[in-house]
Amino acid sequence: MSDPITRSQIERLVASGDEQQLELLLQHPIEFGTAGLRARMEAGYSRLNQLTVISASQGLSAYVEHNVPDAHERGVVVGHDHRHNSTVFAQLTVRAFLDRGFRVYFYPQMGLTPQVPFAVKRLKAACGVMITASHNPKDDNGYKVYWENGAQIKPPVDEGIAASITEHRKPLNWDIAGISGHERVVDVTADMMDAYFDAASRQLLQDRELNSSTQLRYVYTAMHGVGAPFAARMLRAFGLPPFIGVPEQLKPDPDFPTVPFPNPEEKGALDLAKDLADAQGISLVVANDPDADRFAAAEKQADGSWLMFTGDQLGAIFAACVLEMARSSGIPDAKLAMVNSTVSSRMLESMAQKEGFHYTDTLTGFKWMANELAQLQTRGYFVGLGYEEAIGYMIHDHVLDKDGVTALAVFVQLAARLHADGRRVGDYLESLYAKYGFYISANSYFICPDPAKMDRIFSRIRYGDSTDNSKRTEYSRLHKGEVLRYPRTIGGFPVSYIRDLTIGFEMNNVDQQTQSLSLGKNEYWPKFPVSPSSHMITFETRNGARLTMRTSGTEPKLKYYLEVCSREGDREAAARDLDVMAQAVAKELVRSAENHI
Repeated sequence: MSDPITRSQIERLVASGDEQQLELLLQHPIEFGTAGLRARMEAGYSRLNQLTVISASQGLSAYVEHNVPDAHERGVVVGHDHRHNSTVFAQLTVRAFLDRGFRVYFYPQMGLTPQVPFAVKRLKAACGVMITASHNPKDDNGYKVYWENGAQIKPPVDEGIAASITEHRKPLNWDIAGISGHERVVDVTADMMDAYFDAASRQLLQDRELNSSTQLRYVYTAMHGVGAPFAARMLRAFGLPPFIGVPEQLKPDPDFPTVPFPNPEEKGALDLAKDLADAQGISLVVANDPDADRFAAAEKQADGSWLMFTGDQLGAIFAACVLEMARSSGIPDAKLAMVNSTVSSRMLESMAQKEGFHYTDTLTGFKWMANELAQLQTRGYFVGLGYEEAIGYMIHDHVLDKDGVTALAVFVQLAARLHADGRRVGDYLESLYAKYGFYISANSYFICPDPAKMDRIFSRIRYGDSTDNSKRTEYSRLHKGEVLRYPRTIGGFPVSYIRDLTIGFEMNNVDQQTQSLSLGKNEYWPKFPVSPSSHMITFETRNGARLTMRTSGTEPKLKYYLEVCSREGDREAAARDLDVMAQAVAKELVRSAENHI
C-alpha cells in the first residue's frame, strides 16, 4: 500500500523525464533536525508525506523503546493541528507506535500544540509527537517531538533518533483502519484539556472578581488556526469576558485565505483585527498563531496610533507579571528562575540583576530553554518564565514549551487590571523602561539561497579578506592553523565582546586586549555548545549594542538580531546608534549590495 497522490506525482515526473525535479525530491532524505521534521508536503524522500512520516515514526518508536525505561507501558502522546494531511500523519504515527507495542495517548481531533507537552509531563509518557508546521505557509507541515520530560528533544537525543530513522526507513504498515478502537489507544482529550485549563488558572489567576467585573473589550484573531475555542475556554477559566473575534480568521482553515503567511509577526497580519477594533472603538488586539503556541498583541495609544508590541517587549511585560505573582505566592526572588534565548533582549537580565531572581540565557529555541528550566526545577527553582523574541512564551511549568493560550489569558488579565486604573499596557511597558533601562531592537534578515555565498560572507566576517582595510583582530590558533580576524569596530563603535559558536571562540573586553594574540587549544572556548554545521556569531559594542548573526535552520536566510540599550533612558541616542549599527550590518559585515542579497 502507498499514498496514491504522491505516487502519481513521482510517476508524472518519470513520464516527463524531469530528472532535475526527481533528484531534488528523491536524492537527499529529509533531515531530522529542529525538534523533528518540517518541510513542504509533496512526494519524495526530501519532503513531508505519508512515507516520510511512517519512516520517522518507525525510527522514533525504535529509539524510544531502547532508550526510555518502561517505554511501552508509559506510552506516547500524539496530537495534530488542522493543516492538510495532519490527521492522516497523526494516525500513521499512532499505527507505527502500536505496531511496536506502545500504549498511545491520542488527541484524535485537531488541537493546539501545547496539549502534547502538557500530556507528556502529566502522564509521565515516554515521548510525544505533534503534527504541525506552526505558522509556516499552507503547503508545509511538521513532525515535532517531545522527550519524556515534556520538553522538545535536543542533542544527542535528536542525533540518535535521526540514526534510528535511517535504520528503519522502509515503511512497514500504511493501514490506519481501526486505530480509534484499538485497545492500546486512549483518547485523552477530555481529561487532559480539563487538567490543562485547571493547572493554568490555579497557578496564574490573580483576581477573579476584578477579572469578571472588567469593562475591558478586546479583539482576538486565531489566524485561521485552532486557537479560538481553547482561547475562549482559558479566558472563562480566568473569569475574563469573552473576546470579539475576527470572523474571517476565527475558524480553522488550512489554506489561510486572508494572509499569505499566517504569522502574527508578519507585516499586515493583524490588519483585519485592527480594522474590527477601530470600527468598534476597541483599543486592544490579541492573537495566536495557527497552532496556538505563540502570542501577539497590539494596543491603540492615546494619539490614536497602534503599538504593535515586539516579542521582547511582551517578554519584559510577562516577566514583570510573573515576578509579581511569584512574590504574592511567597516564592523567594532568589528561587524564581527565568530564561530567554541568546538572541532575545537583555532587558530580562537587567531585571534579574535589579530584582534578584535567577536568570540565564540559552541557545535559540525552546528545546534549549525548556530543558534548562527543567534542570533548574530539579535544583529547587520555581519555573517562572521562558521566552524568545519570536513571540514564544512559557509562563508556567505544566507546559515545557511555548503556550500562546496561557500567555493570552495572563496578558488580558493584566490589561483588565490596568484598565481599572485608567492605564494602558503601553503605560506599563514605559514604567518598566523607567526602572530597568530603555531597550530598542531591529531584527531582520537577508535572503541568501546560495549556501556557498553564505559561507563566504561568514568566512569574511571571521577571517577577513585581502580587500578589507578595516581594523581587525589577529588571534592566531596554531592548533587550527588559522588566524581569527574579527572586526574591532562596527559602525565606528569599539567591539567589546565576541562569541563564535561555529568554530568555538568567546572573549570579553576585546577592545582592551592587544590586537595580536596566540591562543591555546582550549582558550576562550564558549559556554554554549559549538556547531560547525551552522553559522552564529555575536558581537557587543561599547555603546550598549549587541548583534547576533546566524543562519536559519529551516529557511535560506541570514538572520540578525540587533539591540541597543540606554540605561539612562536616552531614546534618541539609542535610536541613532541602532540605525548606524543596522546600516553597518548591511554595508560592513554582510556587504549586501556587493553580494546581491
